[in-house]
Amino acid sequence: MKKNVLGILLAGTMGAALITGCGSGSSGTAQSSATQQAQESSADSGQAGDSGQAADSGQAKETEAAASKTTDLPGLTGHTLMIYCGAGMTKPFQEIADSFKSATGCVMNVTYANAGQIQSQITTSEEGDMFIAGSAEELKPVESYVSESKALVKHIPVLAVQSGNPKNITSLSSLAGEGIALIIGDVDSTPIGKIAKKALTDAGIFDKVQIEASTGFPAMAAGEADAAIIWKENCDAAGVEIVDNSGLEDYIKTIPAASLSCSGDNEARQAFLDYLNSEDAQEIWMKYGYEIAE
Repeated sequence: MKKNVLGILLAGTMGAALITGCGSGSSGTAQSSATQQAQESSADSGQAGDSGQAADSGQAKETEAAASKTTDLPGLTGHTLMIYCGAGMTKPFQEIADSFKSATGCVMNVTYANAGQIQSQITTSEEGDMFIAGSAEELKPVESYVSESKALVKHIPVLAVQSGNPKNITSLSSLAGEGIALIIGDVDSTPIGKIAKKALTDAGIFDKVQIEASTGFPAMAAGEADAAIIWKENCDAAGVEIVDNSGLEDYIKTIPAASLSCSGDNEARQAFLDYLNSEDAQEIWMKYGYEIAE
């Protein structure tokens, strides 16, 4: 019923500050008192100097640490990486790619699409350096092209509802209630859609829920539906909140970074893999609601 409106909203909706005795004496001449005061003044001055030096040293170390984040990366001007990435990760990954390009000069050609499209492109073209997949399962159809894979971050599905939760939706089972309109991802082509279908099926209510829309990029804007099963990082629309302990905690996925055997630039690919392990890259992921995989 509202697919056209949702399509516009979905496309718009898709595509943190870290850190945390005095001298005394009851007798003595004025000269000895003055001498004592002079000594105390000298000691205080020494302490102040030490504090200033310590502060300067601390600032220097912080500056050096910040600079090392950039100087540790090689210069890669003239290099190009071709990377495939799940469309749901467009915002954080593009920021990471832009940061790496700025630091190294490496050109980053990133293709964002759903898993099926990416898998088809890899097997057809046999080109590309890396695949940032929505889950380890998405690597299986192209496993013959994967030379290595490492876990990056956790992809967390959540149950989102309208602010104030006017329909009193407290868990997946609530979605089977009368008049509850639900948005989920495409159950055949998107990881979040597949998760939604499995979670609802496991709960025994998939055939009982009222699915308002099944889209490639599920998100929910205020007033468009009562609930949505979406990725946590996409729950950023005004007027929306997350239901805690909804039953989706068992369906968390881990995003892998897979190196492809058809990679044409091993030097740049390895440098980018190293950058993905850096604090800079991890801070970007966390800013968008992801959790770092252990």
